[in-house]
Amino acid sequence: MEYLADEYIEIVRTPKDKKIFAFTPAICVLDNGRYVFSGDLGGEDAQALPEMKETLPNPKGGRKYGHIFTSDDKGCTWQRRAVRNFSHARPFQAGGYVYVLGQSGDLVIYRSSDGGDTWDNGHWLTEGESWHQSACGYWIEDGYITLVMEQAIVREGEFVSGWRVANLAPVVLRARVTDDLTRRESWTFSNRVRFRDVVDDETLDLFGIPFFTTKRHTHEYQDGRTFTQLPGWLESNIVRITDPNHYWYDPSGRTFHILMRAHTAGSGYCCLMKAVVEGDRIVVQPQLNPSGRRVVFLPMPGGQMRFHILWDEKTKLFWLLSTQATDTMTRIECLSAERYNIPCDERDRLQLSFSKNLVDWCFAGMVAHGASEKQSRHYACMAIDGDDLVITSRSGDADTRSAHNTNLATFHRVKNFRELVY
Repeated sequence: MEYLADEYIEIVRTPKDKKIFAFTPAICVLDNGRYVFSGDLGGEDAQALPEMKETLPNPKGGRKYGHIFTSDDKGCTWQRRAVRNFSHARPFQAGGYVYVLGQSGDLVIYRSSDGGDTWDNGHWLTEGESWHQSACGYWIEDGYITLVMEQAIVREGEFVSGWRVANLAPVVLRARVTDDLTRRESWTFSNRVRFRDVVDDETLDLFGIPFFTTKRHTHEYQDGRTFTQLPGWLESNIVRITDPNHYWYDPSGRTFHILMRAHTAGSGYCCLMKAVVEGDRIVVQPQLNPSGRRVVFLPMPGGQMRFHILWDEKTKLFWLLSTQATDTMTRIECLSAERYNIPCDERDRLQLSFSKNLVDWCFAGMVAHGASEKQSRHYACMAIDGDDLVITSRSGDADTRSAHNTNLATFHRVKNFRELVY
């Protein structure tokens, strides 16, 4: 197999003897060609790092270890510029500034006025809430930035077990790029619609969703843990369909589509919602097909794991960076000791695909592959730099703790990616 970008440059390597893991790698390319990287460190030993004293504590409690790097030589070398209190963040350029938006319980945003050299101390956009997300795709057009963060909402009397993906609401945030994005007033927040508000997993049939029984039964992991959580969605990308021949095209330009990881223990599909800008509000709701049927699950290679969607104006194509699943039907108790979690959680094969319509995807190539199931290449983020795709990956080598708790953030380059179109 010939890989598109198997070789990599290390941006972050965590200590081998510490429980510190590299999470949420993200990258953007500034107008002047500089690369900006953001990521966070997790694990119980991360809180004791000396650099933590530089971070801004949440007034309501909570502290995350987020770091920001820059590169001025096309990713060959990286310089750490700041340590701040965030996780699940992404960098972007807007209105002459560079921002990093993430969460530490509440939403927090940081700004640089000198292209990423120095960073302010942060600004809280919410108070007393619980948020989630990853470094997924956002949309900048006509002087606005539109992106998604996910709010965790648990209502009284609801069953919640394990990961609260059924209780996540993809909240669309939209602002003028020329406004002060460190101010809450600059952002319009959408309504909150959770997976469990849209999908009743007990009445689903014919498609085999969810794969395992939930609520009333448990399924053992290889290490003795149990799987009893509800299905859900998470890690949301947002795009706009620009093809006037597309069934879901909105000629007013006010409709966006949200594509999310489908956490159902199956593979090969993602979750879908749409967001409609209506004056001074944004309404998240299901997409309807011409039949009038709601579309919540959509075919997608790698939709079972966190993925990244990027629109390329030159090719008029959506590009997808996702994790390839090769075997999701082996029983849990028969999985390799290096396989993390349940069968659909393969994480060592990073693939690239393209699509003109978000439904039909063409395989462009394998980007990278870990040397074992434990050595992940996943949770990747990409940006366009001229004719190339630049990619950051949550990766592991022989020293990694597991396929989930990885020890590297790596940089990759797919050269002349548009030549992959056929």
